[in-house]
This record gives sequence, structure tokens and C-alpha cells, in this order.
Amino acid sequence: MPARLQTLFRWLGRVGIAFVILLAVYIVLEKAAPHSELNLVVLIGVLITGIWLAVRLLRIVARQAVWRLRNRLLVTYMFIAVVPIALIAALAVLGGLTLVAQLAVYLVTSELDRRIAGLQSAADSLARTDPASRPAVVEKMADLFYREHYPGIEILVRDSGRTTRYPPNSAIPQPRIEWQAARGVLLRDRRFYIWCHEKLPAGDITIVTPLTRGFLESLVPTLGVVDFGEYGGGPRGTGITGGAAVARVPPPANRFDTEFLWFASVPKWVWERPGQRSDSYLAVRTRVSAVLATVFNRQADQAQGVLQLGLIIGIIVFFIVELVSMVIGITMTRTITGAVHRLYEGTQKVIEGEFSHRIEVTGKDQLAELSHSFNQMTENLERLLVVAKEKERLQSEIEIAREVQSQLYPRVVPQTRTLHLSAVCHPARMVSGDYYDYATIRDTQIAIAIGDVAGKGISAALLMATLQSSLRTQLQSWLEVAAAAGNGTVTPMVSTSHLVSRLNNQLHAYTSPEKYATFCLGVYDEPTGVFTYTNAGHLPPLLVRDGVPERLDVNGTVVGAFPFSSYGESRVQMKSGDLLVCFTDGITEPENEYGEMYGEDRLMDLIARNANRSEEEIIEVVLSSVHQWTATEELQDDMTILLARRV
Repeated sequence: MPARLQTLFRWLGRVGIAFVILLAVYIVLEKAAPHSELNLVVLIGVLITGIWLAVRLLRIVARQAVWRLRNRLLVTYMFIAVVPIALIAALAVLGGLTLVAQLAVYLVTSELDRRIAGLQSAADSLARTDPASRPAVVEKMADLFYREHYPGIEILVRDSGRTTRYPPNSAIPQPRIEWQAARGVLLRDRRFYIWCHEKLPAGDITIVTPLTRGFLESLVPTLGVVDFGEYGGGPRGTGITGGAAVARVPPPANRFDTEFLWFASVPKWVWERPGQRSDSYLAVRTRVSAVLATVFNRQADQAQGVLQLGLIIGIIVFFIVELVSMVIGITMTRTITGAVHRLYEGTQKVIEGEFSHRIEVTGKDQLAELSHSFNQMTENLERLLVVAKEKERLQSEIEIAREVQSQLYPRVVPQTRTLHLSAVCHPARMVSGDYYDYATIRDTQIAIAIGDVAGKGISAALLMATLQSSLRTQLQSWLEVAAAAGNGTVTPMVSTSHLVSRLNNQLHAYTSPEKYATFCLGVYDEPTGVFTYTNAGHLPPLLVRDGVPERLDVNGTVVGAFPFSSYGESRVQMKSGDLLVCFTDGITEPENEYGEMYGEDRLMDLIARNANRSEEEIIEVVLSSVHQWTATEELQDDMTILLARRV
């Protein structure tokens, strides 16, 4: 299968593959059996799997879109600021339009109520008038006060069998006797009127004015087109008398000033059904600017003009504040995203190993401090890299020094008839400050040396090398002097005390005062079996005879610390089976977890119990016992042990 197809299937998943299969089946069924039930089921499956794929695609796009911090912040700002403001603005616009629409119908209905209240006032006046004077009062009142605002007004007064009409040719029918006092909108013969009906002690007063288009549009002349109708009463305008509309919808103030139509329910009386009311509608077609111009009429009220101006100023200030806030938000966003982008580039440089890269720091905020910290980190990394390289170089040099030092230890054990030698040195670090050596003097004597230089590491290793070189030089010099003094057939015994004294003076002269070493030098004479030694401050060697260990003497202080120190000399006769054990403090001074040292007594007991073993086995037992005592493989000090057995 091609790699691209595998990638597509992996992206689609099982549901996506099901979508593709169902879509193919639906296309086939749409052609073969378009109205079958199976086709409907497949279509439902296509819709479900398609919605799942669409959601997955949106999630992938969203993850890709918000990967960058800038896009993530923009999305966050949209949800925090833009979306709420947009919702508030939409609610404000919707609420404003609703309010303006309600205000438009309120202006018309309130004016209509005032006109109806005017009819009620006329009826009340006539009711208080003397019955004999009513005809004259009706005519005068209608001519002077009501004809202009109530075109087509008709008045019917019935009192004590007398009927008065205005105008005299009025065709208003007499209301039924069941009518009680009422006022409002009246539906009579499928025409609408405003009316007022007032009861008298012996009659009633009825005043009606037809709702013509001209009358409706005169209610609020500048508003727009006003219409009146009955719910379910046929086409719009049924019941409105009069000719074509005089008013028109005002022209738009701007491109957003569109027309709107709004309704209000108005209760009406039905002439044929006394005392019963039903709803009719009042429709107003107008514009927002027309409603606001009607409400905020500067010529009618100066305060309204000030209020309108204040509203406009408030809107302008709102948009200015929003604009400034947007600029500030964008600036802060660029600051944040810029700093993060520079940090991202810096980390990429560090990943590539370019530790010298420094990012630009702007401002004095937390991001600036973070940038400073990043630069300090790269500086430290650059320094640490130099240190690491230097450490690697030093490690390489120390490794070379360790190899060189390993060459200083005896590589070949002297082959003698009566003495077996074995030694080992385990440094605590790469190089050791412990020293051991053995050398053959002519064919009958063997020099054995062991030492412990103060300190560890390179300095101790250098002093150890100096000690070894000085000892070899002193031995060689003694051999040359002895050869020059005698005939060379008999080699006199080496004076260990004299040789250690000269070694002390030489180390003191050519090393710093704080550099010193414990040192033990012995010479074994094979013909006699005598072991002559000088112990310069070193731990006393052990002589194990018949399984009983015995400490040997200490003949003086350490070498290299004090000039012209005097050293003694001791001798011991070694018998067959005797074991000489020389060791450094790395064997006896390691501590366990309770701070207790291993100690010489424990070492003596261990060697006494294993004295019959071979030298190599004894060394292995001692080192293993010390490791078990410290319970760690890490050495606390250099460990050196040298064994010599008389056979």
C-alpha cells in the first residue's frame, strides 16, 4: 500500500473509513433506489460519520491555529473581549431596535388615546350641559374645537325622547339600549372608528370619528405610515376609510437606516355586540431615524437636543476608548509574543549548540527578567562548556598520569629462592599517593619500600613519583659507591637509616613544607634471612610467625617535613613460614556507617586467621573485608598492601 494512502487511512480512522464507504453506498443507492428505506438508513450513517469527521477536522485546524502563542492570545482575546463585546453590541442593537419599534407604536397609540380622551371630554361637557341648550352647544363645540382634529366627527344625543345629531344629516345609527358607558376603538359595519358613549339619566351621548388613513397619519405626522386592521379580518387595511395614504416613510438618514414594520394590539368594541371587546392591530412602518427625530425634537424641547447630543458624544467616546484599548492590547500582545518568539529562537539556538547566542531584552517587566535569565543561562552554559572541555582535557591528562604512574610501580617481582613478594595498590582517585617498591641489590639482597604521601590526587601522585625516583637514585648511588670502595665480590648491607635520612633531606629541600610522606624501607638479606628496616612514621608492619602477628618498630618521623631528622634502624630474623605485612592507612582507617574505623587489631586478627593461605588470597580477603566494612565500593583512601613470605 502506498505511503500516502496509509497516511490517509491513519488520519481517517475507522469512523472516517466508514464515512467513505457509506457515502459510496449512498451514491449508488441514490441512483438505483432513491426512495428506499435502506437509502435513508445509509444517509443517516453518512450524516453521523460526516459530523464526526468535521469535528475532528475542526479540532486539528484549531490545534494548528493555536500552536503559536500569538494566535493563542488572539483566540483568547476573542473569547474574553471580542465575543462578549459582540454579544453585548448585538443585544444592544436588538434591544435598541426593539425599543425603537415599541416607541414607534407607543407614540401612535398614546396619541390615539389622547384623541379618544378628547372625545370623552366632549361627552362629559355635553352631559353637564342643560338639555335645552345642548343642540346649540353641540354645533358650536364641534365647529370650534373638534372638526380640525376629528375630521368626520358625528355626535348623537338622546335625552327624554329628544334626539340631536351633528351634523344634521349624520347617518350614525342609534346604539342599542344594552350599551353602557364606553370609549375606545369601535368596529361598525367593517369600518373602524374612535368613539365615546356616555349614559344620561334619560338617554345617552354617542360621539364617533372614523379612522381614515389621513386621521391615522395625522396622529404623528413625521413618523411614517400607520395602518389599522383586524386579526384575521382579510387583507391589510380592511376597515380603514378614506383615500390613499398621504404620508410616506421618511427617507433614510444613512445606508444602515432601513425600514421596519412593527405592530401593537389595540382592544376594540364591536357595535353589534354591546359590552364585548376583541383585539385589533395597529401597524407602523417607519425608520429608526424617524422615531429618534420625533422623540428628540430640538425645536419642541431644547433639553431633548442636549440629551441627543450627549448620547452621540457618549457613543463617540465609547468607540474612542475601544480603539485605544485595542491599540494598547495589540501593543502588549506584540510585546508578549515578541519576547516569547525571541526566547523560542534562543532555545533553538541552544539546541543547535550555539551557546553564544543572546536575545534582545526590551522593557522592565517579568518577560524582560525572563530574557535576562535566559541570557545568563546561556552565559553559564557557555562557561560550563568551557569548564567541561577543560575537565575533559584534565581527565585525559589524569588518565595519562595514571598510566605513567602505573609504570612507576614494579612490573616484575624479583625472583628469589627464599622470599615470595606480592603487592597491590588501589587508588581512591585516578592516581594514587600510596607508594610501594621492591628492587634487587646485586643477587643477595632485596630492598622493600612502602610509603603514603599526605593528600590525594595529582599533587600526591607527583610527590610519590619524586619519592620513587629519589629512592631509586639513592639505591643506584649506593651501589656505585660500594662498587668503587670494594672489589665488588661482596656487597655490604645497605644502611636503611642513612638512606632514609638522605631521602628526607632531599624531599625537604625540593618540595614545599606541607608536603611529606610516611615511609618504610627494609632490606632483606637472603643468605642470613635478616630483615633490616627503617620506619619513618609509617604504620608498623606486621610480622606473622606461627599464626601470631607482631608489630615492628617505628624508627623516626615522616620524611620531607623536617630537615636533618635522625632515623634508627631495626633488624629482625625471618624464619621459614614468616609473613611480613606492610600496609597503608587506607586499609585500617576506613569507617563504617557508624563512624568506626576498621583498625589494626581487626586487620591483625584477619591476617592471623588466614596466614596459611597464599599471598594473593590474603590480599583478596583483606580488601574484601574492608569493602564489607565500609559497605560501599567507593574508596575513602588509597589502599596499598605488600606481603613478603620467607619460604
